Amino acid sequence: MEDTMNEILELFEAKRYKAIREALYQVDVPHMVDMIEELKTQDRVLFFRLIPKDSAAEVFTELSGENQRIIVSAISDPEIQEIMNVLYFDDKIDVLEELPANMVAKILKNTSKSERQLINQFLNYPVDSAGSIMTIEYVALSRDMTVRESLAHIKEVGLTRETIYTCYVISPTKVLEGIVSLRDLVTQELDVRIEDIMQEDVVFVSTWDDQEDVARLFRDYGFMAMPVVDGEHRLTGIVTVDDIIEVIEEESTEDFQIMAAMTPSDTPYLETSFWHLAKNRITWLVILMLTAMITGFIITGFNDVLQASVILVSFIPMLMDTGGNAGNQASTMIIRSIAVGEVEFKDLSKVVAKEFAVGVIVAVGMASVNFLRIYFLTPADLAVNLTVTMTLFITVIFAKLVGSALPLLAYRIKLDPAIMASPLITTIVDALALTLYFVIAKMMLGL
Repeated sequence: MEDTMNEILELFEAKRYKAIREALYQVDVPHMVDMIEELKTQDRVLFFRLIPKDSAAEVFTELSGENQRIIVSAISDPEIQEIMNVLYFDDKIDVLEELPANMVAKILKNTSKSERQLINQFLNYPVDSAGSIMTIEYVALSRDMTVRESLAHIKEVGLTRETIYTCYVISPTKVLEGIVSLRDLVTQELDVRIEDIMQEDVVFVSTWDDQEDVARLFRDYGFMAMPVVDGEHRLTGIVTVDDIIEVIEEESTEDFQIMAAMTPSDTPYLETSFWHLAKNRITWLVILMLTAMITGFIITGFNDVLQASVILVSFIPMLMDTGGNAGNQASTMIIRSIAVGEVEFKDLSKVVAKEFAVGVIVAVGMASVNFLRIYFLTPADLAVNLTVTMTLFITVIFAKLVGSALPLLAYRIKLDPAIMASPLITTIVDALALTLYFVIAKMMLGL
């Protein structure tokens, strides 16, 4: 496929457009998207127009927001309408959410009044809610239908629905009453009624539920689709597994960025300006720089201790790095466990107890190695050695406790646990480790 892609790009450079059209029939959607991304900005619209019509809409949905804007601004209204007519409803919503208002208006003016009302309703849901990612293209049945009537209905509407493997039984007022799988339908007698085979105990979510909670339900139950209901238990739409995979990817990316002390951004790296990247990073860097001044104040406050035993300075980097690393290990584990639903705030005492035990074991090992290293490899006397070793022992335990507790406390007060990641925990542990270090030094050295 890579050779084929290179050949097509060479044909494009040679402006052999007819040959490109024929060659693109042998290329799948992801690779077409890759080729568009490789082209210069001014060439992307022309290449998009060469894509076979039966693939164009799917390629369009997979493009980045920036490339979608480029194409929408350049193609004609009939071409836009042709693409939008082929898209599933949830994909339309995703596209519209990425476009600026003037382009949204350009698209909506070619839609029917009823569809515009539906689109506006979806666009009003919170961006992180189940309502914002659901689709209305599901198969609806009524409880008094027979299997024969249901299968005929599925054949009639199936091609325009996002999934047909799970059908939803609703009342005349659209209240969700149950579900029935396609497997049950094709294995039952044709005259059996839906109410006799449907499953009434249905797992569902609300339109306002958070996407992360929906993703957790998909993981727990292994669903391919999940119904979404409003406050009166009326079926509003369904969330499909492909949309949830995108949510999981977005949430993971956001957590990684927050853990690295950056403002989250969903724009691809290569399409983000260096000014925007700098803006996303500088705020946290300034905050961390200012908080790091705390350690400077602590060192200044204990200047008399350092003057009395200058060798103490050489151990400060090791103590700070070790404390930060120990805390980061614990926080990473807990943040991951919170994300996958393994621990909650109610488990705080269990988590702290476990990390305390882990901290003691790790601290004993590290303190022993450190004591021997200082004893045999440095000119420090026994009092300094014991000061460093005791500080290291307590710091490791404390760092484990802080690293495990802070993410759970953040989760409890509705903050993203990823905020309590390496930069913040390192700052806290550094300050406390230094204070502890100098207090112990005063005691051990008799200052």
